[in-house]
Amino acid sequence: MADLKMPELNSVMVAGNLTKDPTFRETSNNTPVVNFHVAVNRRYKDSSNQWQEDVCYVGVVAWNKLADSCRERLTKGSAVLIDGELQSRTFKTDENKNRTIVEIKAKRIQFLNKIERNGVDETAAKKVNSNSNSEDSSTYENNSFDKFLTDEESNLLNEDK
Repeated sequence: MADLKMPELNSVMVAGNLTKDPTFRETSNNTPVVNFHVAVNRRYKDSSNQWQEDVCYVGVVAWNKLADSCRERLTKGSAVLIDGELQSRTFKTDENKNRTIVEIKAKRIQFLNKIERNGVDETAAKKVNSNSNSEDSSTYENNSFDKFLTDEESNLLNEDK
């Protein structure tokens, strides 16, 4: 039994709203990165059969093209669906103490709010550009997760198919 290997799985998907404006920066080699927190609500019935709500605050980090897209689209209150993996990182505080945090490293982010383009409100998650018969299909933004992948990430995902 010592030869058994646990499967390696690290996948998380959450939907929520940004708690404040995202923080954007670039690394020393000019790689874009964005950090933000989302509030994820959970409704449940308590022991007296009354509805209760619990909120979980989750940190998110996004890199490269995805970070650039977040810079353009996200502000406090924005609704998002995030697909990614958990990662932990340790750093030293100003008091020289080690601190470890767990956050989601985003692979894909779906923007769920309406956007305004050319004076027309459109639901960002409403429609992806396709060969639709609709006359105004070109006015909707392509919000497919895959457009934010690097070539390497895209190749890795396609290997699984």
